[in-house]
Amino acid sequence: MSRPKISLFVAAGLIMVVTAIFQAGIYFKYKGSPFSEKPVVDEALAGQIAANKLIVDTAVSLLKSGDIVLRRGLGADSYMLAEMNRTDKTYSHCGIVMVEGGYPFVYHSIGGEDNPDERLRRDSASFFFSPLHNTHAAIVRYSFSGEEVSRLGDVVRNYYRIKPRFDLKFDLSTDDVLYCSEFVYKSVSQTLADTAYIHISGLFGHRFVGIDDLFLNEHANVVWQTKFK
Repeated sequence: MSRPKISLFVAAGLIMVVTAIFQAGIYFKYKGSPFSEKPVVDEALAGQIAANKLIVDTAVSLLKSGDIVLRRGLGADSYMLAEMNRTDKTYSHCGIVMVEGGYPFVYHSIGGEDNPDERLRRDSASFFFSPLHNTHAAIVRYSFSGEEVSRLGDVVRNYYRIKPRFDLKFDLSTDDVLYCSEFVYKSVSQTLADTAYIHISGLFGHRFVGIDDLFLNEHANVVWQTKFK
């Protein structure tokens, strides 16, 4: 017995009906039923987004050239990097701020899937602090003079011109590849001609710069910090 044939018009009609039902389901889920007086809105989520945007806007308004910015990411790699800190394990990444064209940008060395070529980056401060991928953020300010900030800018931009790759071995002795806190440490050290300005940590004979070494010293002042909602 042969199977009944479905005409092209009937098949097309069925596809249109299924598509309409699917789209209606999406509409009801995110916009609420058109038969209800008020749409369904996740007020808690909307409030959280607004609060976090205000936090980022506040941070951006405080930034000055020469500031060191910190953040804590969500992934396992962020957890691992934070654990490298000897004392304060809050933060996992860092960068140096330069205000250019009236807006603060962050120069930072980063690897992983967010930066496939693993080259030194220059990102807007709002992107660097994005609460979509971070749980904590902070601003650290050193007692730099105006001339020192200017020299630091030259050093940082020269690194950006070269664009060294991220140092996956976390080897402080190499200069052609740099991990995030190493980039900050070497930029500041070159600017001030003082390798002792930022202290270096040691573990099992391995010398490295932890994120907490950047702000747990006598020259640093944490001017702002937060935990995103």
